[in-house]
Amino acid sequence: MSNVPSDLKYTKTHEWLRTLPDGTVEVGITDHAQHALGDLVFVEVPETGRTLAAGEPFAVVESVKAASDVYSPISGEVTAGNPALAAEPEAINSDAYGKGWLMRLRPTAGAPASPLLAAAEYEKLIAEEGG
Repeated sequence: MSNVPSDLKYTKTHEWLRTLPDGTVEVGITDHAQHALGDLVFVEVPETGRTLAAGEPFAVVESVKAASDVYSPISGEVTAGNPALAAEPEAINSDAYGKGWLMRLRPTAGAPASPLLAAAEYEKLIAEEGG
């Protein structure tokens, strides 16, 4: 069973987001997604200052099985990409909701977001997908 922390929001494309105390948002891929990908060998994170639209690809995660785009759940400006993942992509496998974050961004005020799921809704989605 995948780990689905109740304090996060999720997307149908298996990203998670956490609102930080300063109002920025931290984004990564879910435990379910990293299990499906397998051992990660390369991660490309976005550059600081990049502006993203909701649903736009912002990162690439590559495993021994496949490479996958990661999509921004909300619009905003990237305040940080996680530089540690260049040297340690497997941090996503070992700590998807901690050291494995991909980016932090400042949300665009009033911009539409992708539909976000609560933990229970995301667990139902995983179950429906056979996970």
